[in-house]
Amino acid sequence: MEERALRILAVDDDAAIADMVARMLEAECYDVTACYSGGEALALFAAEPYDLVLLDIMMPGMDGLEVCRQIRQTSEVPIVFLSAKDEETDKVLGLLMGADDYIVKPFRQRELVARVKARLRRLEASRSAGAADGSGLGRVGDEGADEGAPGIRRVGDLEINERGHVAHFQGMEVSLAPKEFGVLAMLVRNAGATVSAAELYESVWEQSYDKTANNSVMVCIRGIRRKLAEVDSSMDVVHTVWGVGYKIEGSAKAAGR
Repeated sequence: MEERALRILAVDDDAAIADMVARMLEAECYDVTACYSGGEALALFAAEPYDLVLLDIMMPGMDGLEVCRQIRQTSEVPIVFLSAKDEETDKVLGLLMGADDYIVKPFRQRELVARVKARLRRLEASRSAGAADGSGLGRVGDEGADEGAPGIRRVGDLEINERGHVAHFQGMEVSLAPKEFGVLAMLVRNAGATVSAAELYESVWEQSYDKTANNSVMVCIRGIRRKLAEVDSSMDVVHTVWGVGYKIEGSAKAAGR
C-alpha cells in the first residue's frame, strides 16, 4: 500500500503568497491546499485531515489568531504562523495562542521548507512514539504515578487518560487545552520529581527552549491551576520549585485497580 503524502493547508489572504507557498512545498512532494480566508481555512480543516497548517495572521474578517484558537479547540495539528509582524510580543502572542512556530515575512524559500520539514519530522516521530506507548508525549522518567488501565495514570485525586486525552480531578472531568493536557500529563508521569520548564517545553511544544518559551509554560501552568481550582480551590496540586521547575506530589495508586 502506497504511503500518502503529508498534507499541508496554506492560508493567506494574499493569493499570490498562498499559491507561491503551495508551489514551494509541492516541489518537496507534499500535498498542499491553498486558501485565502480564515473562514475557508476552518471549513477545509473540518472537512479533510491535514498534517500541518501554515497560517497568515493579518487577514480581514477572521484573522489567523482566531483561526488558530478555533483549531486548537479540537486538534493538536502543527500550526506555523507566517506574518509580517516581527516584534517579540507578536511572536510570543502567536505561540501562546497555540502555534508551534512563527516565521517572519518576507521569508526565504529554503528557510520555510527547512522549518516545515523539521516540524513534520517531529510530528512523525511523535506519531511513532504514540503508536508504541499510547501517548506520543515525551517523558523524563517513570517514578511516581502507577499505571493500571492502559494509558491511565493517577496521582492522588488526579487521573490522566492519555489515550482518551481526558483529565479528571476528584472525579470531575477537567477541560484542558491540548498544551495544558500535555504539560499536566508529563508532570503526572513524573510525579514526585521536579520537571524543568525547558523539559516541559521541549517535550510538549517539541521545540528548542528559548527566552520566550518560559512564558508559554507559565501560561499553561496558570491555566491548569485555574481549572483544577474550579473543582477544589483548597488543594495546590501543581507546585513551583523556584529556580528549578514544577512538580506534582501525592501518593500514587494504580488506576483501574
